[in-house]
Amino acid sequence: MMQNKKMDVALSNLLSRQDYLVTQANDLARSFGNLTSFEHKVLDFCFSFVKKDDVPDTMYHLKSLDILHHLGLNSSGRNYQRIVKAFKSLNEGTAIYMAIKRPNGEKGILMTSLFDHIAAFENGGIEFRFSRDISPYVFQLKEHFYSFKLSELSRVRSKYTLTLMKLWNANAIGKLTNTTIKGSLNEWESWFLGSDKDGKQRTMSAGVFKRDVLKKAEMELQSLYPDVQLFLTTKKQGVKVVGYELDIVRLKTHLRL
Repeated sequence: MMQNKKMDVALSNLLSRQDYLVTQANDLARSFGNLTSFEHKVLDFCFSFVKKDDVPDTMYHLKSLDILHHLGLNSSGRNYQRIVKAFKSLNEGTAIYMAIKRPNGEKGILMTSLFDHIAAFENGGIEFRFSRDISPYVFQLKEHFYSFKLSELSRVRSKYTLTLMKLWNANAIGKLTNTTIKGSLNEWESWFLGSDKDGKQRTMSAGVFKRDVLKKAEMELQSLYPDVQLFLTTKKQGVKVVGYELDIVRLKTHLRL
Protein backbone atom coordinates (compact mmCIF):
# COMPACT_ATOMS: atom_id res chain seq x y z
CA MET A 1 0.00 0.00 0.00
CA MET A 2 2.82 2.38 0.93
CA GLN A 3 4.63 1.53 -2.32
CA ASN A 4 1.53 2.36 -4.38
CA LYS A 5 1.24 5.71 -2.58
CA LYS A 6 4.87 6.54 -3.34
CA MET A 7 4.35 5.69 -7.01
CA ASP A 8 1.24 7.87 -7.09
CA VAL A 9 3.16 10.82 -5.60
CA ALA A 10 6.05 10.34 -8.04
CA LEU A 11 3.67 10.25 -11.01
CA SER A 12 1.78 13.31 -9.77
CA ASN A 13 5.06 15.22 -9.52
CA LEU A 14 5.88 14.38 -13.13
CA LEU A 15 2.39 15.22 -14.36
CA SER A 16 2.62 18.62 -12.68
CA ARG A 17 5.67 19.52 -14.79
CA GLN A 18 3.81 21.14 -17.66
CA ASP A 19 7.10 22.27 -19.23
CA TYR A 20 8.10 18.62 -19.29
CA LEU A 21 5.11 17.19 -21.14
CA VAL A 22 4.08 17.48 -24.79
CA THR A 23 0.34 18.07 -24.91
CA GLN A 24 0.02 20.06 -28.15
CA ALA A 25 2.03 20.86 -31.26
CA ASN A 26 3.63 24.05 -29.99
CA ASP A 27 4.91 22.18 -26.92
CA LEU A 28 6.98 20.09 -29.32
CA ALA A 29 8.76 23.24 -30.49
CA ARG A 30 9.92 23.79 -26.90
CA SER A 31 11.11 20.24 -26.28
CA PHE A 32 14.64 20.15 -27.69
CA GLY A 33 16.73 22.46 -25.55
CA ASN A 34 19.46 19.85 -25.26
CA LEU A 35 20.22 19.87 -29.01
CA THR A 36 23.19 21.73 -30.47
CA SER A 37 22.75 24.37 -33.16
CA PHE A 38 23.85 21.90 -35.84
CA GLU A 39 21.44 19.24 -34.57
CA HIS A 40 18.61 21.78 -34.54
CA LYS A 41 19.30 22.59 -38.19
CA VAL A 42 19.38 18.93 -39.21
CA LEU A 43 16.07 18.43 -37.36
CA ASP A 44 14.60 21.47 -39.13
CA PHE A 45 15.67 19.90 -42.43
CA CYS A 46 13.80 16.72 -41.44
CA PHE A 47 10.68 18.71 -40.56
CA SER A 48 10.79 20.36 -43.98
CA PHE A 49 9.99 17.00 -45.62
CA VAL A 50 6.59 16.79 -43.96
CA LYS A 51 3.64 17.33 -46.30
CA LYS A 52 0.02 18.07 -45.51
CA ASP A 53 -1.32 14.63 -46.48
CA ASP A 54 1.40 12.52 -44.85
CA VAL A 55 0.37 9.62 -42.64
CA PRO A 56 2.06 8.35 -39.44
CA ASP A 57 3.85 5.53 -41.31
CA THR A 58 5.40 7.84 -43.90
CA MET A 59 9.07 7.04 -44.45
CA TYR A 60 11.16 10.04 -45.52
CA HIS A 61 14.31 9.82 -47.64
CA LEU A 62 17.06 12.40 -47.99
CA LYS A 63 20.66 12.69 -49.12
CA SER A 64 23.40 13.85 -46.78
CA LEU A 65 24.79 15.94 -49.63
CA ASP A 66 21.56 17.96 -49.73
CA ILE A 67 21.94 18.83 -46.05
CA LEU A 68 25.56 19.84 -46.60
CA HIS A 69 24.61 22.10 -49.50
CA HIS A 70 21.77 23.59 -47.46
CA LEU A 71 24.16 24.43 -44.63
CA GLY A 72 26.89 25.69 -46.96
CA LEU A 73 29.32 22.88 -46.10
CA ASN A 74 31.64 21.01 -48.46
CA SER A 75 31.30 17.30 -49.10
CA SER A 76 34.27 16.17 -47.03
CA GLY A 77 34.33 12.91 -45.12
CA ARG A 78 34.40 14.89 -41.87
CA ASN A 79 31.18 16.70 -42.72
CA TYR A 80 29.45 13.45 -43.69
CA GLN A 81 30.46 12.15 -40.28
CA ARG A 82 28.89 15.25 -38.69
CA ILE A 83 25.60 14.45 -40.41
CA VAL A 84 25.56 10.85 -39.20
CA LYS A 85 26.60 11.94 -35.71
CA ALA A 86 23.81 14.53 -35.69
CA PHE A 87 21.23 11.87 -36.52
CA LYS A 88 22.67 9.67 -33.79
CA SER A 89 22.21 12.53 -31.33
CA LEU A 90 18.68 13.18 -32.60
CA ASN A 91 17.88 9.52 -32.03
CA GLU A 92 19.24 9.67 -28.49
CA GLY A 93 18.31 13.23 -27.51
CA THR A 94 14.69 13.69 -28.56
CA ALA A 95 12.88 11.84 -25.80
CA ILE A 96 9.23 12.87 -25.52
CA TYR A 97 6.97 12.55 -22.49
CA MET A 98 3.21 12.73 -22.88
CA ALA A 99 0.37 12.69 -20.36
CA ILE A 100 -2.01 9.83 -21.11
CA LYS A 101 -5.19 8.46 -19.60
CA ARG A 102 -6.75 5.00 -19.76
CA PRO A 103 -10.48 4.58 -20.51
CA ASN A 104 -11.07 4.04 -16.77
CA GLY A 105 -9.59 7.49 -16.02
CA GLU A 106 -6.24 6.27 -14.70
CA LYS A 107 -3.49 8.80 -15.48
CA GLY A 108 -0.01 7.97 -16.69
CA ILE A 109 3.00 9.13 -18.70
CA LEU A 110 3.97 7.76 -22.11
CA MET A 111 7.74 7.80 -22.59
CA THR A 112 8.52 7.79 -26.29
CA SER A 113 10.78 9.57 -28.76
CA LEU A 114 10.53 11.76 -31.84
CA PHE A 115 11.80 9.11 -34.27
CA ASP A 116 11.12 5.40 -34.38
CA HIS A 117 13.34 4.74 -37.41
CA ILE A 118 16.59 6.28 -38.63
CA ALA A 119 18.84 4.48 -41.09
CA ALA A 120 22.06 5.74 -42.71
CA PHE A 121 23.59 4.13 -45.79
CA GLU A 122 27.08 4.10 -47.28
CA ASN A 123 25.95 6.06 -50.36
CA GLY A 124 25.02 8.99 -48.10
CA GLY A 125 21.31 8.22 -48.11
CA ILE A 126 19.31 8.59 -44.91
CA GLU A 127 15.76 7.45 -44.22
CA PHE A 128 13.69 8.30 -41.18
CA ARG A 129 10.22 7.99 -39.77
CA PHE A 130 8.60 9.88 -36.92
CA SER A 131 7.16 7.95 -34.02
CA ARG A 132 3.49 7.06 -34.50
CA ASP A 133 2.64 8.65 -31.13
CA ILE A 134 4.39 11.92 -32.03
CA SER A 135 3.69 12.22 -35.76
CA PRO A 136 0.31 14.02 -35.32
CA TYR A 137 2.11 16.76 -33.37
CA VAL A 138 4.83 16.96 -36.03
CA PHE A 139 2.21 17.36 -38.76
CA GLN A 140 0.40 20.07 -36.77
CA LEU A 141 3.69 21.81 -36.03
CA LYS A 142 4.63 21.94 -39.71
CA GLU A 143 1.19 23.05 -40.88
CA HIS A 144 0.32 25.63 -38.23
CA PHE A 145 3.46 26.75 -36.40
CA TYR A 146 6.58 26.19 -38.49
CA SER A 147 6.44 29.32 -40.63
CA PHE A 148 10.19 29.93 -40.79
CA LYS A 149 11.85 29.20 -44.09
CA LEU A 150 14.83 26.84 -44.05
CA SER A 151 16.95 29.64 -45.47
CA GLU A 152 16.17 31.75 -42.39
CA LEU A 153 16.97 28.98 -39.94
CA SER A 154 20.21 28.02 -41.69
CA ARG A 155 21.65 31.52 -41.12
CA VAL A 156 21.27 31.36 -37.34
CA ARG A 157 24.51 30.79 -35.46
CA SER A 158 23.37 30.14 -31.89
CA LYS A 159 21.18 27.27 -30.69
CA TYR A 160 19.67 29.73 -28.22
CA THR A 161 18.53 31.97 -31.05
CA LEU A 162 16.98 28.98 -32.82
CA THR A 163 15.14 28.13 -29.61
CA LEU A 164 13.94 31.71 -29.21
CA MET A 165 12.72 31.81 -32.82
CA LYS A 166 10.71 28.63 -32.28
CA LEU A 167 9.27 29.92 -29.02
CA TRP A 168 8.24 33.09 -30.83
CA ASN A 169 6.70 31.02 -33.59
CA ALA A 170 4.84 28.70 -31.20
CA ASN A 171 3.49 31.50 -29.01
CA ALA A 172 2.42 33.61 -32.00
CA ILE A 173 0.67 30.59 -33.55
CA GLY A 174 2.93 30.71 -36.59
CA LYS A 175 2.23 34.34 -37.49
CA LEU A 176 5.55 35.86 -36.30
CA THR A 177 3.73 38.94 -35.05
CA ASN A 178 3.69 40.66 -31.67
CA THR A 179 3.66 38.17 -28.84
CA THR A 180 4.63 37.63 -25.21
CA ILE A 181 6.53 34.62 -23.93
CA LYS A 182 6.07 33.96 -20.23
CA GLY A 183 7.55 31.31 -18.00
CA SER A 184 9.18 30.46 -14.72
CA LEU A 185 12.98 30.33 -14.50
CA ASN A 186 12.67 26.55 -14.49
CA GLU A 187 10.64 26.61 -17.71
CA TRP A 188 13.02 28.98 -19.50
CA GLU A 189 15.99 26.79 -18.52
CA SER A 190 14.12 23.72 -19.76
CA TRP A 191 13.41 25.35 -23.13
CA PHE A 192 16.95 26.62 -23.71
CA LEU A 193 19.25 24.25 -21.84
CA GLY A 194 17.44 20.93 -22.00
CA SER A 195 18.63 17.99 -19.94
CA ASP A 196 21.78 15.92 -19.57
CA LYS A 197 22.20 12.31 -20.72
CA ASP A 198 20.58 11.12 -17.50
CA GLY A 199 17.49 13.25 -18.08
CA LYS A 200 18.36 15.78 -15.38
CA GLN A 201 17.50 19.36 -16.31
CA ARG A 202 20.47 21.63 -16.87
CA THR A 203 20.56 24.86 -14.87
CA MET A 204 22.54 28.09 -14.59
CA SER A 205 22.51 30.93 -12.13
CA ALA A 206 19.80 33.40 -13.12
CA GLY A 207 22.34 36.15 -13.88
CA VAL A 208 24.49 33.96 -16.12
CA PHE A 209 21.43 32.55 -17.87
CA LYS A 210 20.13 36.02 -18.66
CA ARG A 211 23.52 37.29 -19.85
CA ASP A 212 24.83 34.28 -21.78
CA VAL A 213 21.59 32.78 -23.08
CA LEU A 214 18.68 35.21 -23.29
CA LYS A 215 20.59 38.38 -24.14
CA LYS A 216 22.76 36.69 -26.77
CA ALA A 217 19.67 35.14 -28.37
CA GLU A 218 17.95 38.53 -28.35
CA MET A 219 20.90 40.23 -30.04
CA GLU A 220 21.14 37.71 -32.88
CA LEU A 221 17.37 37.62 -33.40
CA GLN A 222 17.33 41.40 -33.68
CA SER A 223 20.19 41.34 -36.19
CA LEU A 224 18.23 38.85 -38.33
CA TYR A 225 14.95 40.76 -37.98
CA PRO A 226 15.76 44.51 -37.80
CA ASP A 227 12.03 45.29 -37.59
CA VAL A 228 11.74 43.47 -34.25
CA GLN A 229 12.13 44.95 -30.78
CA LEU A 230 12.44 42.78 -27.68
CA PHE A 231 11.64 43.78 -24.12
CA LEU A 232 12.74 41.36 -21.41
CA THR A 233 11.25 41.69 -17.92
CA THR A 234 12.76 39.80 -14.99
CA LYS A 235 10.17 38.48 -12.54
CA LYS A 236 11.26 38.42 -8.90
CA GLN A 237 10.03 37.39 -5.49
CA GLY A 238 12.04 39.66 -3.24
CA VAL A 239 15.56 39.45 -4.60
CA LYS A 240 15.12 35.98 -6.08
CA VAL A 241 14.60 35.64 -9.85
CA VAL A 242 11.59 33.38 -10.45
CA GLY A 243 10.94 33.87 -14.16
CA TYR A 244 11.00 36.05 -17.26
CA GLU A 245 8.52 37.71 -19.57
CA LEU A 246 9.66 38.57 -23.08
CA ASP A 247 7.63 40.90 -25.29
CA ILE A 248 8.41 40.64 -28.99
CA VAL A 249 7.15 43.61 -30.99
CA ARG A 250 7.30 43.64 -34.76
CA LEU A 251 7.23 47.15 -36.18
CA LYS A 252 6.54 46.09 -39.77
CA THR A 253 4.75 42.76 -39.69
CA HIS A 254 4.66 42.51 -43.47
CA LEU A 255 8.45 42.41 -43.73
CA ARG A 256 10.08 39.00 -44.06
CA LEU A 257 13.81 38.48 -44.43
